[in-house]
Parts: sequence; structure tokens; C-alpha cells
Amino acid sequence: MEFVIPGVLMGILATVGTDLWAAVLKHLLRLPTANWRLVGRWFGHMPRGAFVHRTIVDSAAIPNELAIGWIAHYVTGIVYGVAYFAIVQLLLSRDPALSSALLFGLVTLAAPWLIMQPGMGFGMFASKTPRPALVRLINLSVHLVFGTSLYLAWLLLWPR
Repeated sequence: MEFVIPGVLMGILATVGTDLWAAVLKHLLRLPTANWRLVGRWFGHMPRGAFVHRTIVDSAAIPNELAIGWIAHYVTGIVYGVAYFAIVQLLLSRDPALSSALLFGLVTLAAPWLIMQPGMGFGMFASKTPRPALVRLINLSVHLVFGTSLYLAWLLLWPR
């Protein structure tokens, strides 16, 4: 259990890192970023048994979907932070490293590309979006920033 608190803190800070990166993409580069309202709608339909949508945009809105989306975003980041820290500490018996954090960030791309985007009606690897290559590139950059931020959080919280 000694990996839970550090993993939670690393996950929160890494998620903040991705949010800062998303702000750069949106405001400086004018690129689209995640729509947490639609993510919240997707999660909000799950208790009703709806896991896959033709398109989440056309699915009925649900109360508090923006808040649900943001909560899901941070819970996911925390779960990933705990998982990463547990893997490096328990399985690899070492401290986090930039290389392992970047690799972990890349592995986490499986969730949006193979589960979330298809479930929301956007196709595997965002294939049904208007600009799939751009979405994939943005996803890749965000998840690499997440991995980098995991490592930077480790350095910030437990400097060597």
C-alpha cells in the first residue's frame, strides 16, 4: 500500500500537466482538445447499460455531464498514477524513470483509441472523426506529456 499515496499524487500532478498542455494546444496552437462534457455524457450513460453510441454527440444529455467528465478525467489520471508507481516499485523494484514513464504514457493510449473513442462513436483510433490523423497526433502528444509529467511529479515530490 506504500505506493498508493505517491501514485495518487503523481497521477493528480500528471493530469494537471496534461491539462496545461491541452491549454497550450487550444489557446496557442488553436488545436481541438478533449470535450469533457461528452466524456461525462458517455460515462453518465453507462449505468443505464449504454456503453457504445452511434455518436455520443447525438445521445441524450445527462445532468452534470461536464462535472462527470472532469471527475472521470482526474480519476483516470489517479488510477494511472497508482498503476505506474506500483509497476515500477513492485514489479521492477526501482524508482520511476523518464523512459518508463514515457513508455507507460504510450501504453495508456490503448484506452482512448480502443475503448473510449469507439464507445463514443468516433471509431477505433478516432477513425470516424473529421481529422483522424490530427486527433491521433493530439492524443499521442497528451499521453506523452502525461508520462513526462508522471516523472516530473516524482522528481518534484521526492527530489534526489
